Amino acid sequence: MGETAEQKLIRLCIKGDRAAQKVLYDQLAPKMFPVCIRYAGDRTVAEDLLQDGFVTLFSRLDSYKGEGSFEGWARKIFINTALMYLRKKDALKMSDDIDNARNIVSEYSSQIQDVGYKELMKLITSLPTGFRTVFNLYVLEGYSHKEIAEMLDITEVTSRTQLSRARTWLQSRIKNKGNV
Repeated sequence: MGETAEQKLIRLCIKGDRAAQKVLYDQLAPKMFPVCIRYAGDRTVAEDLLQDGFVTLFSRLDSYKGEGSFEGWARKIFINTALMYLRKKDALKMSDDIDNARNIVSEYSSQIQDVGYKELMKLITSLPTGFRTVFNLYVLEGYSHKEIAEMLDITEVTSRTQLSRARTWLQSRIKNKGNV
């Protein structure tokens, strides 16, 4: 059985072929930038995360064993790059976000259906950092609360609480948009 185009591209990238690396970058960047921006909440920071993610990806490319999708493997690198950035910035300290959300009331979940995808993604990027991080990991990436707790060095209860408060925060913003 012959080598697939993806396998050949990866092999050339591992060998340091700049043209192949550019092709891989051009294929992955449009898919990974939205991942970066969801965690960063800021376009400039997301651009930096994208570049850092590619540096890591190219340095670890030889560790990809061909198991599972390459894009899924790459996505984990970009998520971890974003999480490392947030840890360095101490942005995952959850207490401030929790205090800011104590008085939000959740009774407007049906209004989420009235919001378009782009508007919802914009709202997600504007979530407070702790909320945004857990929301992205759980809802958009499919990690369990146990996995999130391990990744962020928090308890599962904190992860669940952050997710609940993120949803409440989003519902509140959606409700307020409807009343403008």
